[in-house]
Formats: sequence, structure tokens, C-alpha cells
Amino acid sequence: MTKDSLRGKVALVAGATRGAGRQIAVQLGAAGATVYATGRSTRGHRSEMGRPETIEETADLVTAAGGTGIAVPVDHLVPEQVDGLVRRVDDEQGRLDVLVNDVWGGDLLTTWHKPVWEQPLEPGLRLLRLAIDTHIITSHFAMPLLIRRPGGLVVEVGDGTTAYNEKNYRSSVFYDLAKWSVNRLAFAWSSELAAHGATAVAVTPGWLRSEMMLEQFGVTEENWRDATSADPHFAMSESPAYVGRAIAALAVDPDRARWNGRSVSSGELAQTYSFTDIDGSRPDLWRYWVEVYDPGKPADVTGYR
Repeated sequence: MTKDSLRGKVALVAGATRGAGRQIAVQLGAAGATVYATGRSTRGHRSEMGRPETIEETADLVTAAGGTGIAVPVDHLVPEQVDGLVRRVDDEQGRLDVLVNDVWGGDLLTTWHKPVWEQPLEPGLRLLRLAIDTHIITSHFAMPLLIRRPGGLVVEVGDGTTAYNEKNYRSSVFYDLAKWSVNRLAFAWSSELAAHGATAVAVTPGWLRSEMMLEQFGVTEENWRDATSADPHFAMSESPAYVGRAIAALAVDPDRARWNGRSVSSGELAQTYSFTDIDGSRPDLWRYWVEVYDPGKPADVTGYR
């Protein structure tokens, strides 16, 4: 993949403020794409997450990487805002080649390791709206533009492959349902889009070193390995650039229809497309989780990154 592989292509990354979404936008930009980066956190307004990252910063990073970054404030729960966003993309570009549904925002709403009757109801229902409704609303408005030309790509970003999530309860009914649903949406889109020459794929990162995760461990991207003293399994973590490179590789692949309807991880795609994380490794978190972490074995990343 070269810096011009996606030159002339247009991508919309819904939920590009931070974490995976930010680096998905950046890596698409690094391949030359024009990327619309959307979210609720701007330089003039913070979302309910209350964090400092902004969509303007993401757009600047996209441009610095070699693409064209365009920041658009959007609440993806508001149909009128999403409709206006897609109309703007159409007016300015006349096309949409890649749609990435990465809206989440549920971290602060998740209650872990408690049965549903002991969980606060309103935050859980809000989590579901943020995680599922936003993706459906965005797809409703964006897909007609995407299918105008054959070859479009839709990516649903979640947590856990379908194979993993169907066998493992994700420790909170609302979180579990949200992450299962995202993968199922990709399967649904694959059926609806196939006749139009478009592809839909569910992609999950592994243990993501997002801004929030690094803060929780009290480390930075530069010294993240120090956190393995607190949790040795953190040695399997990956930078957000890894999943960004995974989705950029899908977008560049002329044979990406082979993935239609599938649920895959950044690690699996790295083996197929031969890209690496920023440290040159290829972590395969979900295989590690099944073979090492879940059985309670000591941390040992040998053969997994």
C-alpha cells in the first residue's frame, strides 16, 4: 500500500474523535484518501465523555499523514444532522467510497460484572442507543451515496469477533448486546449491499491502547510496556494505528469482496495483508485470549505478536 493508494477516494469515519476511530481516519489519510471525521467533541464543545480530544485534531492528523482531513461536528443520534452530513459529502465530493461506523461513547456508561437487575437502566439503554442506533442511522443516510458507484466498503468497528462473542459473555448485558449487534449489522449490510457491488465487514481491534486505556494504566504510548508490571497480559495490547492499517488495507484491496459479511480482527487481517503495528509486531489478541488468557495461563506472548 502506497501513500496514493486511495487518492481520489472519499471516506466517512463516524466516531473519529479518538481511539480506533481517530487512527482509522489517519491511516486512510496516509493512503491518500479524503476523510470526513465526525464526532461530538470539538474545540468549542466537549461531549458527555468530557475528554480533550477533538475531531479537528483528527482532521489535522489526517492531512499531516498525506490525505485531506475534514472535521464535521455530528451527533449520529440526530437523523437531521447525519442527513446534512451526507448531503455535504455529496455536494463537495459527489461520492463516498468507504463508510466506517465507529461511533461508541459507552465507556462511562458500562457497569461491569453485575446482573441486569443490579444495573442502572438509563445508562445501559443510552449505551445501546450510542452503540447501535447511531450505526443504523448513519448507514440509512450514507449508503445511498456509497452504492452510487460499485466497489464501496462499509466497516463496522466493534469489540470481539463473532466467533469469540457467541461463546463468551462480555461481563455486562448492555455491553454484550452492543458488541454482538455491531457484528450482526455488518452481516446484515453484506446481504443488502452485495447486489450493488459493495462489501461490508466487521472489524475488531485487540486490546487497544486508546487514550483512555493509557491513562488508566498511567503510561504513554512511548512507555506503555511499563504497564505490564500491573497486568502482564497487557503485553498483547496494540496501538490504534494497527486497526487503522487493517481497515486501510481492506479499502485498498480490489478483492475485498472475499471478506463480505465476515467478522475479523486486526490481527487476522495483518496476517493476510502483511502490515504491522507501529512497533513492527503483529499481535493476534483474540487467538491469545482463547488460548492463554481465558484458560488462566501465565502471560506469554511468544507466537502471538
